[in-house]
This record gives sequence, C-alpha cells and structure tokens, in this order.
Amino acid sequence: MKALYLRIYLTVVAALLLFAFVSGALVQRHIEDERTRAEGVLGERMAAWAELIQRSLPGADRPADEQAAALSEWSERLRLPLALDSAAGQRIGTSAAYARRVDDGAGRGLSVRLEDGRTLWVMRPRPPRIAVPEGRGFAPPEAMHNLPFASAGWSRGLSLVALLVVLFIAVALGAFPVVRRLTRRLEALKQGVDRFGEGALDHRVEVVGHDEVAAVAASFNQAAGRIEVLMRAHRSLLANASHELRSPLARLKMAVAMLGGAPSEQAERLQSEIATNIAELDALVEEVLLASRLDAATALDHDEPVDVLAVAAEAAARAGVELGAHSGEALPKVRGDERLLRRAVRNLLENAFRYGGQPVVVDVALRAGRVELAVTDHGPGVPEALRERIFEAFYRLPGHAEQAGGVGLGLSLVRQIAQRHGGSVRCEAVDGGGSRFVISLPPLLG
Repeated sequence: MKALYLRIYLTVVAALLLFAFVSGALVQRHIEDERTRAEGVLGERMAAWAELIQRSLPGADRPADEQAAALSEWSERLRLPLALDSAAGQRIGTSAAYARRVDDGAGRGLSVRLEDGRTLWVMRPRPPRIAVPEGRGFAPPEAMHNLPFASAGWSRGLSLVALLVVLFIAVALGAFPVVRRLTRRLEALKQGVDRFGEGALDHRVEVVGHDEVAAVAASFNQAAGRIEVLMRAHRSLLANASHELRSPLARLKMAVAMLGGAPSEQAERLQSEIATNIAELDALVEEVLLASRLDAATALDHDEPVDVLAVAAEAAARAGVELGAHSGEALPKVRGDERLLRRAVRNLLENAFRYGGQPVVVDVALRAGRVELAVTDHGPGVPEALRERIFEAFYRLPGHAEQAGGVGLGLSLVRQIAQRHGGSVRCEAVDGGGSRFVISLPPLLG
C-alpha cells in the first residue's frame, strides 16, 4: 500500500514537472520571438533614421564643425547617440550621448554607409532603468539593456517562470495529503478484509465519501454480511442436524441390539422400526443436502416456464386432496425449476397432513398480479406470533415433535424454494380454524 501511494504521488509530481518544462520552453520561445521582433523593428527604425539624417546633414565638402553641429542637433532631436566618420575613416563629430555610451563600454553601435562615403554610427537607445535595491530581485544582464522592450520581455518571462515554480511547489505539497488520504482509506479497507479473513465475521469497514473507494467498502460490507448470515445458517444447520440424527441412530442401535435373541413377532416389529428409522434418516439427510445446495447456489439448475396449475393438480391427485375452485381459471406460467416447485407443494401437503386437519385443499389463483399457490388445512392453526418462526430451519411448534415427528426442515425448504424463484411464502389464519400456506410467485410476462 505504501508503494501505491508513492506511485500515485510520483505520477502527479512527474506530470507537474512535464507541465513546467513545456511551459518553460514555450516561455523561452516567446522571449526569443519578442527579441527577434524587437531587433527587426529597431533595424527598420535605425535605417529610417539614417536615411533621414543623411538627407539633413551638410554635404561632405562642408566644414567639419558645421557637420558636427548638425549631427549633435539631430542627436538631440531623435534622442539617439550618433557619430560621423569621414570617407577616410576620420571622426568628424560625436554627440554627447554617443560619447557617454562609449565610455560605458557599449561598443560602437550600428554603422550606416552614406552615399557620399561617410559612415554614420547609431547607438541603440538605452531603455529606462528600474532601480533595484541592493540584494533584492534580479537585474538582467547588461547586454539586454541595448534591446528595446527586451528588458520588459525578460521581466515578464522571469515572472512567469517564478509563477510556474511556485505553482509546482504548491500543487506538489497539496497533492501529497490528498493522495495519502485516498491510500489511507484503501489501507483501512485492506485491514478490514484481513480481520474478516481471520475469522471476525461481524467486522465491517467504515464507508467514507461517495467515490469508488466508498463503493468498494460498501460492497465489502454487503458481501461480509451475506457471508456471515450463510456461515451462521450452516453452523445452525449442522448443529441441529447432528441433534436430529441422535434420536433415530439411538433407536436403531437399540433395535439392532434387541434383534439378536428376540422372538419372531418381536423381531418383525424391530425390523419395521429399523426400516422406519432408516427412512427418517434418509429424509433428514436429503433435506439437509437440499437446504445446503439452495443456500450455496447462485442460480437455479433449471430455468424454464412452469405451469403451476399442472404442478398443483398433479400433487393434489397424488395426495388425494381437493383442488380449489379458482384453479380452473387461465393462469400465466412462472419461470423456474419445476422439480423444486413440485417439492415445495409436496412439503406443504405433508405439513398439512402431519400437523393440520382434514379437509386439505390445494388452490392456484392470480391475485394482485402474482401467481399464488395455497394449501389450506382445517387443523388447530398456528399462533400469530409464531407464523414467521415456523419457516426457520429445525423449528417446530411446541409438542409437535412428540406428536407427529418431523425434523422441522419442510417449511424452511419451502421458503428457500420460493425465494429462489423471486417469490415468498406466508402463513394465514383460516376462518373457523386452520391455516393457509401461500406461495406467491411472479408471473412469466410475455
């Protein structure tokens, strides 16, 4: 995780460096373009000034004093440092500004050859200087003072470079806590997953924010909750199954022990009891395996259109019970596993025969846009406070285990099968006594 936040941070810093280099290159190019443009403008102006001065100066045959006086006059008018040499290279005149610039080490300037052979020297005008306190700021090189507008362009370039440097430092410093906060949340998520993997099934991670990391944390919490429920259900299933196995195994052990020297009539009765106990064990194992498979399965083994009315009619005919009046209506099919739906109806009928009372009625109808299959008995009914608990695995109403047997998985399997088909199951009271168990399923559209 440390390597992750370092990689993210270094990526941000590298992007900033690339931005700074590109920006610096663009600034440098802009300064060079400005310098070239300024020199071009200066060259054009100096050529124009030289042509104007040449036409205004006295001719070469005039006295040197007259030529020098005219040169000084034009130097003051144009505010340009000027000097004039004869055709033989002898200095005729120099303006005061030109002499000062030469003394400052500015060189000789730009030479322009006049038509009569004389040479006119023109010095670049000195830009106004800005006083900089000693020890503060940055003074451009002296060579830059000879370019008009160069000092301002240089200053603007330096200001932009300084701004980029400050921006880079600010973003680099500001990006670190942002990246660290993101990776710290990932570290907390990793620690939560580790704790959950170590066996703390009730541990959940904190969901902070509304970004992708928060979505991953929320998904982990949902998955952890589902796994915790499944693990507890499996533990309860194993514990209850082991408890239910003890009784038939104990009866089998006793019957086998008594079978050795028992008379023929008693031996037949013991053999019958052994067969009953084996059948009970077989049913218990089958229901435990089915419950475990339904818990673990993510999809149905068979997913096809199922005629619920046909399933109900077949189950009613086998059990010898009445089919309700609503079952003659045209009903839509449902999508699912016909074998599991047939098992759910059979469990409801067995539950009605074992704990309810005659008559038992199977009915199928379309109510509120749902296909409902109901099994009604006329027994003592189920107390309202226990109508949800009877669908829990291995739960039986007080006294039912001793009176009618069973292991308490039938109704639990009915609820699992209904939920696997996108439906539900409920228990209702019947007027006059009894219970109605209703499986509600979504119809197959189209």
